[in-house]
Amino acid sequence: MVNYYPAFINLSGKQCVVVGGGKVSERKVFSLLHSGAEIKVISPILTNALERQKNKGTIQHIARDYKRGDLKGAFLVIAATDNEKLNTRVSKDAPCLINVVDVPEMANFIVPSVMKRGPMTIAVSTSGASPAMAKRIRKELELGYNEDFGRYLSFLKQLRNRIMKEINDKKARERFLKELASQEFLDILREKGFQKAKGTVLNKLKAEKI
Repeated sequence: MVNYYPAFINLSGKQCVVVGGGKVSERKVFSLLHSGAEIKVISPILTNALERQKNKGTIQHIARDYKRGDLKGAFLVIAATDNEKLNTRVSKDAPCLINVVDVPEMANFIVPSVMKRGPMTIAVSTSGASPAMAKRIRKELELGYNEDFGRYLSFLKQLRNRIMKEINDKKARERFLKELASQEFLDILREKGFQKAKGTVLNKLKAEKI
């Protein structure tokens, strides 16, 4: 079994090529769009949703079958057709990051099962052993980390500059920032929600300055 190296990749402005225009490709394209990638889709046909993205100008569409040379300049490639031979060709041609949907042995990276809560991303992978198990574990995590966790993290991100300015002592500042990620705040978020956690943080910050 391959020991994959976990990484979160900044795709903003990077050229990504998706070969295929069906439902699987559609899911991959929308995930890439969320990451700020520049996307080229190569397929004779597109789903209605991808056609709408094309008309909006958010993706480039090459309306034909894949041919050698189409991956020039690509940072990342996804082969998502229902044609195994074509996916194999794409895999062999790719000089970069390549994912072949449902065939990890033809890829140099796999896509984990992902949940997002605001700026927080939790990715689960079984190294290809059982994608179904990865999805099941992700669903369990979704129950434990609701939308309030994303709101809280977005709030902390905005508050961080204020904390850096208002707590001058470095050790006190580090202690305070660690406290905001303590079990106490996890419990408040789960039991009382975001507004209670936010109020508690602001009260603690006020007391820290006195």
